[in-house]
Amino acid sequence: MHAVPPRPSLITHSADFLREALRSGEWEGALPSERTLCTRMRISRPTLRAVLTQLESEGVIGAVVNKRRQILAVSQAGGRPATSRMIALLTPVPQQAMPPFVLFWMDALRELLAEAGYPMEVHVSPHCFSTKPAGGLKKLTQRVPAAAWVMFRSTPVMQRWFSEQKLPAIVAGSCAEDVELPSVDLDYRATCRHAATMLMQKGHRRIALLLPDLAHGGDAVSAMGFREAFATSDAQPCVLPHHETAEQVIESLNEALKRKPAPTAFVVARSIHTLTVVTHLLRLGHKLPRDFAVVSRDDDAFLDHVVPKVTRYSADAAKFAKRLARLVLELAQTGHTSTKPVRLMPDLHRGETV
Repeated sequence: MHAVPPRPSLITHSADFLREALRSGEWEGALPSERTLCTRMRISRPTLRAVLTQLESEGVIGAVVNKRRQILAVSQAGGRPATSRMIALLTPVPQQAMPPFVLFWMDALRELLAEAGYPMEVHVSPHCFSTKPAGGLKKLTQRVPAAAWVMFRSTPVMQRWFSEQKLPAIVAGSCAEDVELPSVDLDYRATCRHAATMLMQKGHRRIALLLPDLAHGGDAVSAMGFREAFATSDAQPCVLPHHETAEQVIESLNEALKRKPAPTAFVVARSIHTLTVVTHLLRLGHKLPRDFAVVSRDDDAFLDHVVPKVTRYSADAAKFAKRLARLVLELAQTGHTSTKPVRLMPDLHRGETV
């Protein structure tokens, strides 16, 4: 893993402070020494250097001349630097809470953008993912000068806000049906349709889909594709929504097992929840796949260590990052890009749970 810049919120705050000082004319021609700036801004030298690197990428300051950073330009009215090259990735959760697949493509995306001269900052802002995010989004986008925004786990109301404000934004995921923003995602609709069809071919007639009840586009199309598989079959589909905790997954699973008749196969949207489903069924004394079949829509490295081996769908994080980087750079450089959704089909890895 590549190192992540320390304390991005402090870096962003300090960069805002320095831009405001430049706008007010506190310094002319060149910045004072790093020691003076550290004392003035009350930050460490590594944090200051990260701030200076960001402002240099935006074209606000230039190279060192006579041991001083040259001041090139101040922000336009409205606070957005005319030559910003920074890419902002917006997420509701910190990186330590993200699944490995997301960490892999995010790290690869950061590297690809950096190679093209576009640094990427990660902004963790849970309040921007609330049911009424407009105020938080307005403050954030005014404070952060981004050439383009990348939204991870975005909600439909967030997507509509970016679209209405005409801000350069790309969805790392799926858009709501009424939103036209560029997006890159796995083809969850086709994946869940394929999983349900495969289970029906194995003889299962009562199949359940477990997925989080949050309104993420990928989960919505997962349910759509899952139901489509039953259009010409007498098999019975069942969608089991849950909150994203192990306790909630177990509760939804127990409720399904009490049904008459109960499902005999489960498609699970998240790999970490697949682990919960498999271990809970084994704890109850069931055999897989004799009593129940389990398929994971997602894949992560830890599933390689689960016994029995889980049948799941696996995608290439590097390929995902490349497709996303291509759109991000086009949007940042030209101000527009195609809004046709990019969908990548994962590969089926057959295991011992079907």
